[in-house]
Order: sequence, then C-alpha cells, then structure tokens
Amino acid sequence: MTLKFLGAALAGALFCGAAIAAEDVETNVSTSSFEDVSQAVEDAIVNRGYKIDYHGFIGDMLKRTAEDVGAEKQIYTDAEFFTFCSAVISRKVMEVEPEDIAYCPYVVFVYERADEPGQVKVGFRRLPEGGPRDEVNAMLSEIVKEGAEGF
Repeated sequence: MTLKFLGAALAGALFCGAAIAAEDVETNVSTSSFEDVSQAVEDAIVNRGYKIDYHGFIGDMLKRTAEDVGAEKQIYTDAEFFTFCSAVISRKVMEVEPEDIAYCPYVVFVYERADEPGQVKVGFRRLPEGGPRDEVNAMLSEIVKEGAEGF
C-alpha cells in the first residue's frame, strides 16, 4: 500500500512540475517564414552586443534520429535554439544569488510545429522574478518580440 501511495505522489509531483514548466515559458508567434524569424532572433541577440555561444538544430536532430527511436510522429517542421550570455547582466544576477549560475547561458528557441504550419513560435524560459533576474527576463522578452516581429 505504501508503494502505491509513493507512486501516486511521484506521479502527482511530476504532473505539477509539467504544469509549472509550461507557465514559465514566454512565447510570441510570427507568420513570417521560419528562416526569417530565426535570422531575426540571431540579429536581435548579436545587435545587443552578445556573442552566440551555440546555435542548436533540434529539429534536424529529431528528424535524423526518428527512425532510430521508432518515432512515427513529426513534431516540428523546423526547430532551433540559441544560447548566449551577458557578462554585465549575468554578473548582477549572480552577485545577488550565486546559485543563479544555473540560468546561464540564456536560451531563446524558434520552432514551427508540423501540425501548425505557418505559425513560427519564438520564446524563452523565464527566470524566477525578483531583483536583477527581472532585467534578464526583460532582455529576453525584447529579443523574442523582435524575433517574432522580424526587425
């Protein structure tokens, strides 16, 4: 009986975690082409003086490995992400709370779902509110908005 209770508690915790994760993601939608939106996101990051550390191609990886993992569903038409950091803002955040190193680098993603063609989503995972983290959220929100608007 105890194992059943623990299993149910764990399942409930995982379900709650999934709900929380969805609430901390901010997205904007664009009807521009995926390529244009991805380029606009890259420009929005670089034009602020940030260096992109990594440009990941999640959509390509999922397509490439689909057969290997027995996947039958196409999730995205395309999906990418960019990682970068801001020495100035990151230092402010970590001086207040050294454990906030967990949020660096920042990630902005761009994707088009296979079942929603023509709707390109741009977003990021929000940091918990408070102090200099609000500055990070504002900066990421601006980048995402610029990426979705294409300028």
